[in-house]
Amino acid sequence: MASDSIPYDTARLERRLDALDTAIAGWMDRWGLRLLRYAIGVVFVWFGALKPLGLSPAAELVANTVYVVPPELFVPVLGVWEVLIGLCLLYRPLIRLGILLLFLQMPGTFLPLVLLPEVTFARFPHALTLEGQYIVKNLVMIGAALAVGATVREDTPHVNEG
Repeated sequence: MASDSIPYDTARLERRLDALDTAIAGWMDRWGLRLLRYAIGVVFVWFGALKPLGLSPAAELVANTVYVVPPELFVPVLGVWEVLIGLCLLYRPLIRLGILLLFLQMPGTFLPLVLLPEVTFARFPHALTLEGQYIVKNLVMIGAALAVGATVREDTPHVNEG
């Protein structure tokens, strides 16, 4: 029988899978925070750059939320602020500044949930509109910023951290 000639070694398979799992986890540990930092930076630069160019789909939402400053001034300034956040996160020595700017900006991103619930909720409190989803995704950005921020006190950055 063919099955008798090829012994099935469960322990050997488990060792190989464990070695593979260890290698994958090591790769994630080595590159994960760097990739996360770059991803946040790119998103902030990209989304921010759209605002002064008049191409942001969020501009109307921002304009309808802010009452104190004229939208034709506030939206471009917010865009430049977001580009600065992104650039700071892309350049390691400026991470602290980028995270400070991010955390100063973030509370305002949630204002439409309170001030414009008819725009952000299809059915309150659980069914978000596309605009509401766009806002709530900022919870992920906050968590990512916390993870990246946890690296700023490291004496030596990760081997591949730039």
